[in-house]
Amino acid sequence: MPGNKYNRTPVSPKTRLERILQYRELRKFNRIFNSSEELGDGLKEAELFANDSVLNEEESCGPLNENILLKGTDGCERLRKQRLLVVANRLPVSAVRKGEDSWQLEISVGGLVSALLGVKEFDARWIGWAGVNVPDETGQKTLTIALAEKRCIPVFLDEDTVHQYYNGYCNNMLWPAFHYLGLPQEDRLATTRGFQSQFDAYKKANQMFANVVSKHYEEGDVVWCHDYHLMFLPKFLKEYNSNMKVGWFLHTPFPSSEIHRMLPSRSELLRSVLAADLVGFHTYDYARHFVSACRRILGLEGTPEGVEDQGKLTRVAAFPIGIDSDRFIRALELPQVQDHMKELKERFAGRKVMLGVDRLDMIKGIPQKILAFEEFLEENPEWRDKVVLLQIAVPTRTDVPEYQKLTSQVHEIVGRINGRFGTLTAVPIHHLDRSLDFHALCALYAVTDVALVTSLRDGMNLVSYEFVACQASKKGVLILSEFAGAAQSLGAGAILVNPWNITEVAYSIGYALNMSADEREKRHNHNFRHVTTHTSQEWAATFVSELNDTIVQAQLRTRQVLPLLPIKDAVERYSQSNNRLLILGFNATLTEQLDTLDRRGGQIREMEPRLHPELKEPLKKLCGDQKTTIVVLSGSDRTILDENFGEYNIWLAAENGMFLRRTTGKWMTTMPENLNMDWVDSVKHVFEYFTERTPRSHFELRETSLLWNYKYADVEFGRLQARDMLQHLWTGPISNAAVDVVQGGRSVEVRAVGVTKGAAIDRILGEIVHNQGMKAPIDYVLCVGHFLAKDEDIYTFFEPELPSETLATVRCRPPGPVGLPVPKIPSGRSRSKSHHKKQRSLSTLEGNSLGSAGWRPIVPDRISAHEGSSVLDLKGENYFSCAVSRKQSNARYLLGTSDDVVALLTQLADSSSLN
Repeated sequence: MPGNKYNRTPVSPKTRLERILQYRELRKFNRIFNSSEELGDGLKEAELFANDSVLNEEESCGPLNENILLKGTDGCERLRKQRLLVVANRLPVSAVRKGEDSWQLEISVGGLVSALLGVKEFDARWIGWAGVNVPDETGQKTLTIALAEKRCIPVFLDEDTVHQYYNGYCNNMLWPAFHYLGLPQEDRLATTRGFQSQFDAYKKANQMFANVVSKHYEEGDVVWCHDYHLMFLPKFLKEYNSNMKVGWFLHTPFPSSEIHRMLPSRSELLRSVLAADLVGFHTYDYARHFVSACRRILGLEGTPEGVEDQGKLTRVAAFPIGIDSDRFIRALELPQVQDHMKELKERFAGRKVMLGVDRLDMIKGIPQKILAFEEFLEENPEWRDKVVLLQIAVPTRTDVPEYQKLTSQVHEIVGRINGRFGTLTAVPIHHLDRSLDFHALCALYAVTDVALVTSLRDGMNLVSYEFVACQASKKGVLILSEFAGAAQSLGAGAILVNPWNITEVAYSIGYALNMSADEREKRHNHNFRHVTTHTSQEWAATFVSELNDTIVQAQLRTRQVLPLLPIKDAVERYSQSNNRLLILGFNATLTEQLDTLDRRGGQIREMEPRLHPELKEPLKKLCGDQKTTIVVLSGSDRTILDENFGEYNIWLAAENGMFLRRTTGKWMTTMPENLNMDWVDSVKHVFEYFTERTPRSHFELRETSLLWNYKYADVEFGRLQARDMLQHLWTGPISNAAVDVVQGGRSVEVRAVGVTKGAAIDRILGEIVHNQGMKAPIDYVLCVGHFLAKDEDIYTFFEPELPSETLATVRCRPPGPVGLPVPKIPSGRSRSKSHHKKQRSLSTLEGNSLGSAGWRPIVPDRISAHEGSSVLDLKGENYFSCAVSRKQSNARYLLGTSDDVVALLTQLADSSSLN
């Protein structure tokens, strides 16, 4: 039997591709097995919402793994029906009130509705606005009950919110920008002045949608958010439940970053969408533009998989939408459609039929299409009585002046052309300002010889798909705008045109009308194969399976992410210890978060980092504690640390620990004795050259390293320049030099070998012990910083001597419940003498390997050799190494931002004042 290959214990696929392929095969099998459950008539759309789910509610599946398989009575495994919450601005039904407690519901029209009506593989619920204002409680209750029969859930929006959110922000700000029409100009400037109130209404409406979703959400559900109306919804849903599976799909184009950056709320919109697990677009171009906007506007990392922000990956991919092609193919056999076809053939006998079906909208290019048809008639007089253009223009937003102006313009052009080329018995253009019912539209598609889709900018345009689906016998030609998303899918079989080039479109009309039957058939077969295989069912099923798999991938990544620092445990251990050492980074650790700075003034302030203002009092308290020693260990220059910490009684270690001083003393060097710096001049010339050719970049010449920083430059250009610089350095100035090249997020640093925080810490610790005459052993260490990977050896330096398997557990700790301490490490041994000597000899070896000759910095004093490690008596449970904003690290724990560091040090300071 067909299902025998599934009669086995499922094996969890190891790779993402294996999981997706297994899911696809099972999906195909279930579609065949459950074919008897399909609706007999593809035109009965309402039944999709009225029928109950085949499976029970509790059978909704979880992530994409073996648990989604359900064994039937025949022994075959099949997929459970997963609950799918489709959230869109409008419900797929329109509600008309007939009385106080009576409602009439009608199926709506539209691309998303037609695409999802054919999806039967999920237990779907649709959440959205019913398109009507229902202020009274009785009306809301009765409408909710009526919609429940259609498996729809309403969101009730008041008139003012709808006006500001939908008509205002969505249609006057986002829609024009996403379709490359720019922001409001001239007569729409009043809308721009009211931007803030519209934006507030937009967020309010999104929050109302989120409240309804959270009310009906059940564990394991997939929430699929749709379109630009709901860009804040993923963020609000994740705030409600971080484990919720959330996908977001855009049905319009996503503009290039240069267009998106004009939006006043550009960053908030992007970050809100990035809260989703999976972000989908119709074409690769739109996905590429979105990733580029995240890079250029937010400064985030774009990867082949999507966008990464502090270790959290949001998958970004293209999912071309389709139609329920079977619905159109079956419709052609219906008697009423056959009657329509017969009538049309008789009406236009002897003439070729050209068809355009569009909403009367600026982006549809209707005037350009008609003008191109006029030019064709001018240049081809022999076709004037042999061709007719049927243009269906569905009215939309009739109360908006711009749309009224467009309607008048189209009518004027049509009237002029018909008056010029028409006769007493026939006109070349038949223009209808209304929509056609489904049967009439299918008949019209079937008798058409050439379809004209000339969108100036369109997310996808499913009219082209519908035309192809109805052309099995006629095999007509599709002329398709290259600016429609469908051009990415049907471009090989269609004639692609630039709708702005009227001459080109006119020529394409002539080519299509004169095309040979063989070529028409080849083109049609190519498109027909695509339309019938890439259906709306496949589109939705693929998106949901990818979303499920994205959750699996996220869970796998989460196992490698550090657990959050158990602050309560760290403070308790701190208060119980007698001699504490706090090692703190500076940049992104003790400074303000970059997002909290004003963008214009913030860049200037950020050039010279400043201590977080909320840390001043906690630091003073900690410095006054006789049991606590604080070291600020930074890659920054000495002058920056002096400016920020001159008033505190702490130790400052600048330039990656190569210079050290107590704030009451003078600077000393901790550099190895024979540090070779002969390479400085040649690298300096390279850095100067790349600084000149990279606007808004700068470089710093330090005593032990050179740093080129491009964090203010254009993100992509800066990365290209950095890549070019690295190639130049490795093949030239540093090819034989004893240096390390350290790449930061937006920087390139060249250091002498041995210049790392971990290599310097033993010497720093020895000087501190010697200077303070420290007798009591250090029994508590807290090491917190946003260190580069090269400097993370400082975390492992303090790890107590443990068995290898225990140490591995320390560094790769599986995450526990947030905020709870991880299991204690049973070790009370101090470091052995041999371990100390090994640590020191490593530092000495790194210094001596550089040779005896070389550049020497001029500093007041050089630190003499002191045995710093010998004073450590550190138990595993008293050592807290913590990475800031870095999900994968050699540290034991994680703190999200510098604000979390402020909270930690404040609690430690309060604990110190109590002792």
